[in-house]
Amino acid sequence: MQTYLDCIPCFARQALEAMRRLGRDAETTERLVRVVLAELSRLEFNQPPPVAGKRIHRLIRELLDDEDPYRELKERFNRYALELYPSLARQAGESADPFETSLRLAIAGNSIDFAAFGDISETTIGAVLERAMRRPLVGSVSRLRREVEAAREILYLADNAGEIVFDRLLIERLPRDRVTVVVRGHPVINDATMEDAKAAGLTELVEVIDNGSDAPGTLLDDCSASFRRRFERADLVVAKGMGNYETLNEMGGRRIFFLLIAKCPLVAEHIGCAEGEFVVSTLDGAGRDVEG
Repeated sequence: MQTYLDCIPCFARQALEAMRRLGRDAETTERLVRVVLAELSRLEFNQPPPVAGKRIHRLIRELLDDEDPYRELKERFNRYALELYPSLARQAGESADPFETSLRLAIAGNSIDFAAFGDISETTIGAVLERAMRRPLVGSVSRLRREVEAAREILYLADNAGEIVFDRLLIERLPRDRVTVVVRGHPVINDATMEDAKAAGLTELVEVIDNGSDAPGTLLDDCSASFRRRFERADLVVAKGMGNYETLNEMGGRRIFFLLIAKCPLVAEHIGCAEGEFVVSTLDGAGRDVEG
């Protein structure tokens, strides 16, 4: 998915909200915003948005001299999700369709996204979870279920900290001996890294690897050779979040399922759904969105 003119104010907003959420002073914030605006003036619109996101958040880390400025926020939402986990696991296990319930809860976890929202709180996440069972799904749960049953090797691309605990609910419903979870290779925004996978308890359930990249998506050319080999070998890829959609949605010839909340009007339009909808979408070999 390419970058659009409408992405520019969103990137500037991300930079401003990041500095305010991280409690930086006005002078440092102004300096960062000016640097980001200069970077945006050189934006290449034929690239997916996470290319610019990677550059902008590198600038933030360099300016703050902090390799992981979102660390405390990630830890906070990991703790919150882990507090909810036992009750959510019971909810899924006691439901009429544990797979679909776990899938819906995993998608609901995609609301923990500090790139899309600046006002995330435990209250807002709780509200998304409360509505998760009633929301229509764009796509096909039955198709995903069939693909999971048939797959020899499943690559599960995680998105955010906190959210990765909700992913565990779904991963526990998959054939774990055939699942590998992938996290970012370096902290970027609140995206999940190996530290978050360990906090979520995933390393005790399945193999977990990192992709070697600090992009808020999966830019294959930016990922490690070892990850690219695993990506090519997998016959089913489950990709969480908009960043992974923006970077992988045009991968022809790959079986990729995207699980996300359409939090951006451009992404929603690209998928063909309304903003805020829960998405279980796949692609055919030509890169078109298909259902059924």
